[in-house]
Amino acid sequence: MGTQHTYRVIVRGTFDGLSEESRSRLLAEVDEHGMTAMRFTEEGSLAYDRTLKHFSYRLVVVSDAEDGEEMAGALAEDRVERALKELGHGYAGLRSTVTDLDTMKINRKR
Repeated sequence: MGTQHTYRVIVRGTFDGLSEESRSRLLAEVDEHGMTAMRFTEEGSLAYDRTLKHFSYRLVVVSDAEDGEEMAGALAEDRVERALKELGHGYAGLRSTVTDLDTMKINRKR
């Protein structure tokens, strides 16, 4: 096993084929999943609005640096797929944006 890096991953997608039960549950919890609730966590933080069209998940992924950002994105998308399936929500078109926190340059004010 090589060096581990920590990645912040945003997985975006579209709700697809939501059942009436899913719609009702999502709308009942919409205030808990707005912009102010978004956090990067290992289990992921789901954000969406009342239109129930698009969503984003924010996750922290720890993975081998040798595997790179592409693997971190794939791992995050896998977690999101499992979470949405467990919740019974249909989805489509997952895509990831990955940031490697261990190589990120920080510009500090002087």
